[in-house]
Amino acid sequence: MIKKGRKVDLKYLFKPSTMAVIGVSTSQDNHPANVIYNKNNLRYPVKTFPVNPKGGILNRETLYQSVGHIKDEIDMAVIAVRAEYVPMVVEQCIKKNIKGAVIISGGFAEVGNLKLQQRLVDMAKEACFPFIGPNCLGIYAPDHVDTFFLPGERIIRPDKGNIGFVSQSGGVLVDQMVKFAGQGIGVSLGVSIGNKAYIRETDMLDWFDQDPGTKAIAFYIEGFEKKEGRKFIQRAEQCSKPVVVLKAGKSKKGIEAVSSHTASLAGDYRVFQEIMKQHCVAEADNEYEFTSFCEALSCYPRGIIGNVGIISLSGGHGVIAADACELHGLSLPKIDTKTMDTIKEKLSSGVRDIVSLVNPMDLTGSSQDSDIVTTARHLSRAPNVDCILALLIPYSPGVSTDIGAKLSQVARNEGKPMIAYVPNEDKYKIIIEGFELNNIPVASSVEGAVLMAKALTRCRPC
Repeated sequence: MIKKGRKVDLKYLFKPSTMAVIGVSTSQDNHPANVIYNKNNLRYPVKTFPVNPKGGILNRETLYQSVGHIKDEIDMAVIAVRAEYVPMVVEQCIKKNIKGAVIISGGFAEVGNLKLQQRLVDMAKEACFPFIGPNCLGIYAPDHVDTFFLPGERIIRPDKGNIGFVSQSGGVLVDQMVKFAGQGIGVSLGVSIGNKAYIRETDMLDWFDQDPGTKAIAFYIEGFEKKEGRKFIQRAEQCSKPVVVLKAGKSKKGIEAVSSHTASLAGDYRVFQEIMKQHCVAEADNEYEFTSFCEALSCYPRGIIGNVGIISLSGGHGVIAADACELHGLSLPKIDTKTMDTIKEKLSSGVRDIVSLVNPMDLTGSSQDSDIVTTARHLSRAPNVDCILALLIPYSPGVSTDIGAKLSQVARNEGKPMIAYVPNEDKYKIIIEGFELNNIPVASSVEGAVLMAKALTRCRPC
């Protein structure tokens, strides 16, 4: 039995060596527990044990009647049984000295079954037995463990990266992982907390704040218990890493939907929004912003004022970026004459007399790598510019496949944030990798690049 008062260690949930999956069916291959067991048993390094009260054999593997019948020590349990049986299973896990659980099962507070959920919480807290859920997908730790009851071949997984993502909704988590993968954004850990009856957002903030593999922390939040929202914001402000929030439940209908989904209180959104601004939590207005914010803040944890210098190889792209900057509250400062003269002097003779060096700077489609690098270097030194947007047209004849690496070197040497726009096409992958391998964020649209710059203004020190 785990002794009361024992300190909770979440590493056994997120980095388990052994795992029991409870609720595996002998007749339904597509049962959630079977999907979870088969996926982890065949594809992940965590040693996985199937459990069903009937016992027997499953695919030549022993099917254990309870976790108590497993001789090995078990770090984590995944529970996928009917709601009324969950407390009994949790009690068995506690007796087995399992370190924590993911409770996939629904049928608790989200359907009004508050007493059953509270009974579960009381048992777990008495034994210091942390669990994720109930009513959740659980945990995705790249290359290590995946408790999602979704077939492996159906999921698009982001690579291992440095963004920790916590979501009340399993569907939003999976969908966002698809978007991350499409943008080349990796995650350190993805957690669907569902009803968050035990492990809550503040617990995850503490975990990610201490996790060396996480550089930015992202949350999809539907609601909090009374006074919990303020506690979360205060803890986020103390966190050493940027925090991004996508908040649902902003409208009357959205608030009603939140209550029926995870039994949370959506609360007064306007109040929560203002508190996030005051405490430098980066709130994304929508999923598109959320993706951009996450990528930018995972690369640049320190904020900017919002004075942007734009380099473009197309006048049209510069105009689009200028409009987007104004829309999103970013400034395009006037570039001093000395900086413009220095740049012009160092440009190649073929473009020197046809470029426009006001902000946004139009180097034209005739520019070469050396022109782009020179401009970025000296624009970075302008005292009234705190972020560079490099809008690249990779099909321009003078642009080489090394331009991403070359501009990354400039950003590293000059010490100012740089954000790139490159069309997200396989043909330009080597350019994109030149940036990403050097921790420079790359957007697949001009507006996406502007949103990344906007993200940096949301987390500046207050």
